[in-house]
Amino acid sequence: MENWEKLSRMPYKQIKELQDKKLRAFMANQIYLYSPYYSNLLKELKIDPLKIKGIDDLHHLPFTYKWDIAPTDEEPQKAKDFVIRPDEELTEKYGHLAKMSMTSGKAAVEEKIYDFKPVHIHFTTGRTAMPTPFVYSKRDLDHIREAGYRLLDVFEVTTDDIVVNCFPFAPHLAFWQTFFAGEKMDVANFHSGGGKIVGTKNLMDAFEYLRPTVAVFIPGYCYYFLREAVKQGRDFSSIKKIFFGGERVPPGLKDKIKELFKQLGAEEVMVLATYGMTEAKVAWPECPSHEEYHGYHLYPDLEIFETVDPESGDPVGEGEEGEIVYTSIDWRGTAVLRYRTGDIAKGGLLLEPCPNCGRTVPRISSNIQRKSELKEFSMTKVKGTLINLNNFFPLMMGHPDIEEWQVEMRKRNDDPYDMDEIYLYVAPKENVDREKLAADLKQKVLRDTEVSLTDIFFKTVPEVVSQLGMETELKEKRILDNRPN
Repeated sequence: MENWEKLSRMPYKQIKELQDKKLRAFMANQIYLYSPYYSNLLKELKIDPLKIKGIDDLHHLPFTYKWDIAPTDEEPQKAKDFVIRPDEELTEKYGHLAKMSMTSGKAAVEEKIYDFKPVHIHFTTGRTAMPTPFVYSKRDLDHIREAGYRLLDVFEVTTDDIVVNCFPFAPHLAFWQTFFAGEKMDVANFHSGGGKIVGTKNLMDAFEYLRPTVAVFIPGYCYYFLREAVKQGRDFSSIKKIFFGGERVPPGLKDKIKELFKQLGAEEVMVLATYGMTEAKVAWPECPSHEEYHGYHLYPDLEIFETVDPESGDPVGEGEEGEIVYTSIDWRGTAVLRYRTGDIAKGGLLLEPCPNCGRTVPRISSNIQRKSELKEFSMTKVKGTLINLNNFFPLMMGHPDIEEWQVEMRKRNDDPYDMDEIYLYVAPKENVDREKLAADLKQKVLRDTEVSLTDIFFKTVPEVVSQLGMETELKEKRILDNRPN
């Protein structure tokens, strides 16, 4: 990887030249030789990897989709074909690793093991498919450490900070990116495992005992955690910054988080988000600002980002709304090309220098929505329209009268051929007029999603928290699809 201080201030022309060079080498020396899936695909499509000279030639490559990688009952080992590895057939043709000990010595063998041998695995959360493994070699672990260092550098974290990692302990990117970032930066860390592991009360005790300056959370659990802390009169005045990962963070939720911290004695807390995906093996930092949103800073020596029209797949212009497409250019282990993320960047891909910090690396707009959460309901229910589940998040998270919420989708009478039903479970704040709130929510849900709620159920906060699996699940279950197949 390149020196971050130099790379982050490099003119974009030089960044693109660097990416073009790395893409050429990656295609010729890694993908074509050692990636079973892409090697076979390129041969089937008669694509010469040497003709991929740079970013401008990426459109010659087909897209990769989640279903290309995700294991199925019929093909449980599918994800292995995306792991860069010199297998027996290829190494016989291009030089078996075992033979290197006779020709190049032990050091050459160790270098190849460092490059290629899988030593660490993350999994996708498996909400819509079987969990998919993504493997790292020792070389890749050095990359995730460096990416973590860059993330903390953008967030202006120093060795004087104390960090509490409140992500659930699991083989997923959010927890481990935070772990490796702290290790690389030499920051004091308490990797708690969140409420699921140590429990909410013990985590509050740790905040008061350790006096951390930085905390890292999944947004929904953080909101619950802070509300409970306010009820108990806790002192979190040492906190200066909160970093979120795992879920999108609507502006309204950021405002609620800041207000809760004020009640806990922490003034002017900076609430920042990260954008990450298991397929890319790293997370990227939002440029820090109290009010404005300047986007997520990328690592152009590791990847290439494109934004395309989600329907046609055609490229869109700089700063224009489009689906994010990810291409690896310097990984071993699992690597993907032109991966359709299903994430829509409302402000597109930005190439001009950041107006906030002056860094010149590309940025992705802070306003990202999940195309993968779109669901098509029955024609009789919504008259052929498409409901965007993303719209529930800013509406509900930012609503001043709502503590917790959950959406459930069912079929009437549990009949797969009957109409769709949408139920909203709400835990309102105290002394809220429930009739007015219900009328307000019905009107706003119809406005923002173009479908009508079947009914609204008011519940207590503990009841909704239990339904969400706040302290038992890796991610809270905000939107349940309980329609029979």
